[in-house]
Amino acid sequence: MILQNKVMSMIGLATRAGKIKSGAFAAEAAVKDSSAMLVIVSSDASENTKKHFKDICSYRNIPYCEFGTMEDLGRFMGKDLRAVAAITDEGFARKTESLIQEVKNIEDLDRKSTRLNSSH
Repeated sequence: MILQNKVMSMIGLATRAGKIKSGAFAAEAAVKDSSAMLVIVSSDASENTKKHFKDICSYRNIPYCEFGTMEDLGRFMGKDLRAVAAITDEGFARKTESLIQEVKNIEDLDRKSTRLNSSH
């Protein structure tokens, strides 16, 4: 949980620094003009939104990840619900992506541990 808060804090810092494009339209524009360094799509976004951003990011070789909820993303950017955010600063993008990967690794370990414990 602490790492998840660090991710959201990093998103908040990037927002205050003016290094985030939030919302599907602004994030897509950032991907298309190659200013996006990392695209984050909320885990509760529609499957269509996830597929669309996964595809355009893959095509343009921009890192893509799913993290948090629309409520979380919006709250930390000082907005309403947000399904998509594009970080436009390389430093913020690298650090945020690294933190998200750490969270996902811990979640994977927890799932494996739970499966092992339930099989005994």
